[in-house]
Amino acid sequence: MDILVIGGNRYFGKRLIALLRESGHRISVLNRGSSGTPEGIERLVADRDDEAALESVLAGRSFDVVVDQVCYTPRQAEIARRVFAGRTRRYVMTSTVEVYAYEDSAVPVAESAIDLGAVTVDTGLAWDDPEFREAHYGEGKRQAEAVFAAGSPFAWASVRVAHVLGGADDFTGRLDHYARRIRAGEPIAVPPVNHPATYVYVEEIAAFLAWAVGAEFTGPVNAHSHGPLTTADLCAEIERRVGGRTVFEEVEVGEVSPFSFARSYGMDNSRAEKLGYSFGHSRDWLARAVAETVGAVR
Repeated sequence: MDILVIGGNRYFGKRLIALLRESGHRISVLNRGSSGTPEGIERLVADRDDEAALESVLAGRSFDVVVDQVCYTPRQAEIARRVFAGRTRRYVMTSTVEVYAYEDSAVPVAESAIDLGAVTVDTGLAWDDPEFREAHYGEGKRQAEAVFAAGSPFAWASVRVAHVLGGADDFTGRLDHYARRIRAGEPIAVPPVNHPATYVYVEEIAAFLAWAVGAEFTGPVNAHSHGPLTTADLCAEIERRVGGRTVFEEVEVGEVSPFSFARSYGMDNSRAEKLGYSFGHSRDWLARAVAETVGAVR
């Protein structure tokens, strides 16, 4: 297949491109040109927020599948919906577990928990402001999904990705947050009731996205490994790796540590499994993921 990946120059996007290439697909990568692409991969340079630039660089081009790794706002989704009309038969958007940030569920959250038809889309918000976009990350993804779901000229799917762990190139700094405090025996802030969450290994989410490229399902699908993890689970593994001591400090108000959750919105991956994908279990990769990331911390 002829596949276009928008973004994909870091973390599991790099792994996705490698898997697609190893499978014999023709890969093109579209980004702003701030980073290169592997040898043999075509690079298309344009700012995805610039509709005219996208139209220009894609003139005369079409793709079997587009994988959009960096659609963060409804405005970007609207541009993509217009630009790729007639240029692809399938569009896979990488979304996030954070679309469920308003949920607090006693059971794992299924895709149907969000009625995309009822989501208010507001392209007039300050989506061009990086600070606003980061602060409204989950909402931006919700609204972007809603744009595609409202009607797209191609088959559309979104992959709601769980919290990703592993890799020496984890750029988030979240495990680093814990490793540094555990080494020093410093307090780690957690809410009084700290819920477990769903996670996925970096290699597994790349494999799932590669599978989704060749699948035919449409609409949203949750993607995560079996075996929810708590903050204590993560810290125990980090402590085994780096030594030190884990000290939790319960806080009623204020910011808590990155993988601490006052609400329960762990996902249900049964739709993906019914579609034919078999996820692994966190117990099989957690030690490896921590070793990869914490080993890279300086």
